[in-house]
Amino acid sequence: MKFPAWYGIIVGILMITQWTFSILSGSVPEFQTEPWRISFHLAAEFSTAIMLIIGGIAVLRSAAWGRTVLLIGLGMAIYSEIVSPGYFAQLGQWPMVGMFLVLLGGAIWSLVLLLSKHDYLYLSAIDHKTPASKEQTW
Repeated sequence: MKFPAWYGIIVGILMITQWTFSILSGSVPEFQTEPWRISFHLAAEFSTAIMLIIGGIAVLRSAAWGRTVLLIGLGMAIYSEIVSPGYFAQLGQWPMVGMFLVLLGGAIWSLVLLLSKHDYLYLSAIDHKTPASKEQTW
């Protein structure tokens, strides 16, 4: 699953880079107007980026836990990619809204790839490990 892994790594790095440049250049006026809100928002953004990077690297290295971490990171990213365009739409910055739509498409595609692979493996394990003679109880 190289696409989901690289998506996570690249988007995670870009998130950290974008926020770092914005903060260092003084382009985040919310530090003066809404310091608590932006602080919590940044905690969520950096947590998302870290989960995407760690999950992506773990998937590339075939770590057993990698898919789970990347799925969590993708869920966090999808939330952010749905909510964040509203800020830019309010400012009339439509190219940024378009960028978030592209990112959302990549996250959803990554999610589909990871879940379809996971479901296939899960169902295969059930088919091969469940004795046919025993009745399954749910």
